[in-house]
Amino acid sequence: SAPLYYVLGFIFIFAIGGLTGLVLGALATDIHVTDTYFVGAHFHYVMFGGMGIMFFATMHYWFPKVFGKMYNEKIAIVACTVIIIGFNMLYFPMFIMGYMGMPRRYYDYLPQFQGWHILSTVGSWILVSGIVFMFGNLFYALLKGPKATMNPWGGTTLEWKVPSPPPLENFDEIPIVTGGPYVHDKATYIMYPSKEGINANGGMKTSNQEAAL
Repeated sequence: SAPLYYVLGFIFIFAIGGLTGLVLGALATDIHVTDTYFVGAHFHYVMFGGMGIMFFATMHYWFPKVFGKMYNEKIAIVACTVIIIGFNMLYFPMFIMGYMGMPRRYYDYLPQFQGWHILSTVGSWILVSGIVFMFGNLFYALLKGPKATMNPWGGTTLEWKVPSPPPLENFDEIPIVTGGPYVHDKATYIMYPSKEGINANGGMKTSNQEAAL
């Protein structure tokens, strides 16, 4: 699914951001790459590659539940692929330029950096194209997309047992949770306790209780 593709992209990108942080944390290497493009590349791999990509994953995951519409899954995966490729084309050359001595905050640079800057610029175009493609797919789904099912991801938790989007106050009656918080392979709740003959405290109704009700 599209959310999982974004999560896998996040793991790859954030791992690079974390490992390059070790270079900046070691005095012997930080002296060489500090205040160069290496720092900028590391920052974007951690912040944009981490928070941004996971934001896109979350947005695709909750979109059907929030808006009640389903986007085109194939287009979403293509957009994700374009974004991941464009992101790495934009920022990975900065690691190389920084290691070669390209300083930050310079509007001009030596000729040997020209090729890497061109590659990085092309990557920025690809990245922006993927983001536009992604939002276009979501916007089209919002206007003309098919109605989302109650549980498009096959989840077993309560939020996937209400319609998409959820009605006011979410549930017709308060469900009863019957399992632990980390049981994910089966349903651990009773959605309509009254239909199962269960009272609000989770116990079976007695004849006296039924008479009182």
